[in-house]
Amino acid sequence: MSNWYSESSPLERRTFWASFGGWALDALDVQMFGLAIPALIAAFGISKADAGLLGSITLFFGAFGGWFGGALGDRFGRVKALQITVATFALATFACAFAMTYTQLLVLKAIQGLGFGAEWACGAVLMAEIIRPEHRGKALGSVQSAWAVGWGAAVLLSALVFTYAPADIGWRLLFALGLLPALLIIFIRRGLKEPPRAVAAEKTPFLATLSGIFHRDVLRATLIGGLFGIGAHGGYAALTTFLPTYLREVRHLSVLGSSGYLAVIIVAFFCGCVTSGIISDRIGRRANVAFFATACIVTVLVYIFAPLTDGQMLVLGFPLGFFSAGIPASMAALFSELYPAGVRGTGVGFCYNFGRIVSAAFPFLVGYLSDHIGLGPAIGIDAAFAYSLVLIAVLLLPETRGKVFEQTAATRA
Repeated sequence: MSNWYSESSPLERRTFWASFGGWALDALDVQMFGLAIPALIAAFGISKADAGLLGSITLFFGAFGGWFGGALGDRFGRVKALQITVATFALATFACAFAMTYTQLLVLKAIQGLGFGAEWACGAVLMAEIIRPEHRGKALGSVQSAWAVGWGAAVLLSALVFTYAPADIGWRLLFALGLLPALLIIFIRRGLKEPPRAVAAEKTPFLATLSGIFHRDVLRATLIGGLFGIGAHGGYAALTTFLPTYLREVRHLSVLGSSGYLAVIIVAFFCGCVTSGIISDRIGRRANVAFFATACIVTVLVYIFAPLTDGQMLVLGFPLGFFSAGIPASMAALFSELYPAGVRGTGVGFCYNFGRIVSAAFPFLVGYLSDHIGLGPAIGIDAAFAYSLVLIAVLLLPETRGKVFEQTAATRA
């Protein structure tokens, strides 16, 4: 990261840290749910399928949040939309701590999903438009690595909370910490500058902005990008939602023991994001994604189905986390380069988050299939199928590396 970062302007750096911080805190809030699933099952007396539905509802509403959040950024500005979306998911996560019934928690997770999906769309497009084209892949790959930071923080917090607090109180404490991202709004308000937008976007009605990505000029990109999103999010959701439960209930690891295995995957995820960004700028978006998607399919099948010892699982956790990171790390740059300025936020938000509508079924399917074929096989089959969709989609998309955005070209001229 050092080379491109040292060449960046102060505004590029501030924008990077705002996007990085927002995504890390997003991950903190979302990943706490996966780590709290055993406690939630006990607290509300629900099945694994019911617990999977909580994850699915977050993904489902995250899809709409991303689409609407991207359109808000196109119509009213990236920075303003970013502030609104950060506040939404932070307050919703905090409110989850006070849920008294399963239904209440389901509603609050839906609201959290709206803010979560919208925040990524706003932050990713803001960073894509501020950073110079030759560093776009590296910068956005590094932003995506913030997910590992938030994920790691969630694992550490859950290990501490569930070690020293009863499970029926611990999950509430975890969700209460979800208010922390609201502090980021102060930095966003003071440190960021709105990138130039197309004048037409400022005058276009909001509903027309939402539907603009289905215009014949960009329809193909929208459809294939949506398929890409299904595979990327489906694979990740199938793998990570029940992975902590798999390590504890199938591999019989303690909370602290399973945290050690997750730590290896999380560190690898961080490295994979940064590496994917570098490779993407060097060999192109398509070749980079094809490599990581293929590696994901092979690695997840070996991790789940091979007769591995606990030590071998710990070692294999690194390539599992590393390769699974390469796909999401490439999405922001690729999707941003597929659309013109007037609908860029809408297009990025839709493609990245449309996959959540369909991928919302993956955690539920894993929970359902686990009752019939076991939790491990359910995770492995669903994840491998999803990553195969990514491989198909990327082969149908054009190469966009180094694309100069309209407002950037106008500013330099």
